[in-house]
Amino acid sequence: MQDIVVARPTPPPSDPNMVRPTVSSGVVATSATNAVRTMFPALAEMTVPGYSGMLVETLEGNVVYESNSSALFNPASNTKTATAFAVFKSLGPEYRFATNVYTDGSIDRGTGTLNGNLYVSGKDPIFGFEHAVSIASELNRMGIYRIAGDLIVTDNFSLNFSTSPVNSARGLLLAMDASQRSAAATRVWLNYLAYSGRSSTTTGTPSVSVAGSSYVQGIPSTLQFLFTHESAPLKDILKAMMCFSNNFLSERLGDVIGGPYAVARFVQLNANISPVELSLQTASGLGYNRVSPNAMMKLLRAFRAELARYRMTFADVMPVAGLDRGTLEGRFNNDWVAGSVVGKTGTLGVTDSGVSALSGEINTKNGKLLFVIFNQRGGVQRFRAFQNSFVVTVQSLFGGPESLGYTPPSLDARLATSRITYGRSAGY
Repeated sequence: MQDIVVARPTPPPSDPNMVRPTVSSGVVATSATNAVRTMFPALAEMTVPGYSGMLVETLEGNVVYESNSSALFNPASNTKTATAFAVFKSLGPEYRFATNVYTDGSIDRGTGTLNGNLYVSGKDPIFGFEHAVSIASELNRMGIYRIAGDLIVTDNFSLNFSTSPVNSARGLLLAMDASQRSAAATRVWLNYLAYSGRSSTTTGTPSVSVAGSSYVQGIPSTLQFLFTHESAPLKDILKAMMCFSNNFLSERLGDVIGGPYAVARFVQLNANISPVELSLQTASGLGYNRVSPNAMMKLLRAFRAELARYRMTFADVMPVAGLDRGTLEGRFNNDWVAGSVVGKTGTLGVTDSGVSALSGEINTKNGKLLFVIFNQRGGVQRFRAFQNSFVVTVQSLFGGPESLGYTPPSLDARLATSRITYGRSAGY
């Protein structure tokens, strides 16, 4: 069969930022003509809303549908796919973030007092109340119930997705002390015990009081190392970030490898993408990022190949529509199509006059397809309705949807695999 080409003239964007790159690198935006290339009349006849770029390919690289694939669009939270790929490839799926605990004092086991200060250093992006109480529990196990000095954290420490190390330090102090611990912190701790299977092995209520105050400062090199709190594996943190499109997690993970410009350069080099077709200002997708459908397709292929090295698939780090909690929970969720689409959403209500994106993998009875849909300049709800209809139409042309055979795991249980170790971690 010959491809069907439908030319749809598109007026130039009213907003000059619409297809402008976000870095000063001599990048020139590609103009769009809305020409459609496809082998299926049913797809050629679909009305595409807004200013849009789309690409659907078989795993072998054959084009199923293509429109404006070289033009630049705001990918919104599809940017998180770039961040996830860069961090995953750099650190590996089993990487754990270390939060190290030190002291400059000595332990009086007779009174249960640490005569000195307690120092906490780490950049675990998902460190929360349950981990604060876990540190108190480990201190209790060492015979420490009271700190005579101060609680000191480094400026990269964060508690409960807070961007303020001062507030995080204060929150850690309160959560460690049972007499000052909030009901929310207690509830999170008890849930953590249940999800981790430790309820039956944990006795008593962990508590460590601090006589002094909490501070943020650097850590001396002469401290005595006590232990390390290690986060859940990176693969589970990525799954949570992608399912709920968590901007804080994405920005912090991007910072691990140098920020958004480093993420962009890493993706360009490792997915063979020209800087003309991918430039990032943020690691989360907020603001004015620019990516072409072609570039996103190359990214999906590179990420898929990297996951395969560990016998993993997109479902291990992205939400499966209709099954996983989060941004795809209520989409593609009927009995016919649920469990056949895995990918990443993207939404910006005001930026670029409204943006909605969806990209990932479609499973059909006649094989898997990779797809990218970038919709811009219009209403988000209308864009989502179109995306849903388009994906289902594509599936019907390939024999209908086919479930991935995926059973959603408990994200709470996956994230409850943090642990205490005594092997001294490198650095602070």
